[in-house]
Amino acid sequence: MSTLQLGVFVPLTEDPRAELNKVQELGIPTCQLSFWDPDILSDELAYKVKAASEETGVTITSLWAGWPGPAVWDFYLGPVTLGLVPPAYRAERLGILKRAAHFAALIETENLTTHVGFIPENPGEQLYREVVAAVREIAICCRQYGQYFCFETGQETPITLMRTISDVGMDNLGINLDPANLLMYGKANPVDAVEIFGSYIRGVHAKDGEYPSCGRNLGPEKPLGQGRVNFPLLVKKLKEVGYTGALTIEREITGPQQLADIQLARDLLLPLL
Repeated sequence: MSTLQLGVFVPLTEDPRAELNKVQELGIPTCQLSFWDPDILSDELAYKVKAASEETGVTITSLWAGWPGPAVWDFYLGPVTLGLVPPAYRAERLGILKRAAHFAALIETENLTTHVGFIPENPGEQLYREVVAAVREIAICCRQYGQYFCFETGQETPITLMRTISDVGMDNLGINLDPANLLMYGKANPVDAVEIFGSYIRGVHAKDGEYPSCGRNLGPEKPLGQGRVNFPLLVKKLKEVGYTGALTIEREITGPQQLADIQLARDLLLPLL
């Protein structure tokens, strides 16, 4: 079976060396860089990121792209605010993703990742066809840079995501598997999802969580090992389908407890690699 590497999810800032130094100090060899403010995407910063990666030895496995406009992480306003699904924000966000693809090319990472949003389950809906067209547009842009466009899981069922990939019809689409999101959105058991996604998995977030307890709010995120994700079985299944990438630790809180939980996750995952 394959051997995996650890990673950690870190913000893209004006001082990338400081952020990658933190990754290096954790003894973690890879990271995903994330941004929400597109104004940070300058060529000058990209050159600083590439230099910091070379100097620290930390490999950047993906650029995780946020977007402007509202973002409400629940089941009522989420479908009309998140990702490329809402028509009101789609054109602007596509433009941001294209800028992000250019930035990713400069830092020499081949994966551009984001939440596409609550993709409609009914393929006959006009909104579904519009999302397919939007994904095809950004995938064409990414292909010009030799990149993959990756869907982060969570807001759609695995079958809906696989149908979307098939209908887009591009060969540079991938999946960033977030097992906690699949639980927190109530969409799937993440271990079963690995079998459905198979070779499309190009990234994995090591994050834990619970199923929702009501129809309005997502289930809670948890420190790794304290939620419902069965990481020993998940990692075993990832290896069985041939995944050889990183398990990128993500803990969506701030402050000292975030670092403590990242260290806990690192120590829990290392024996599984």
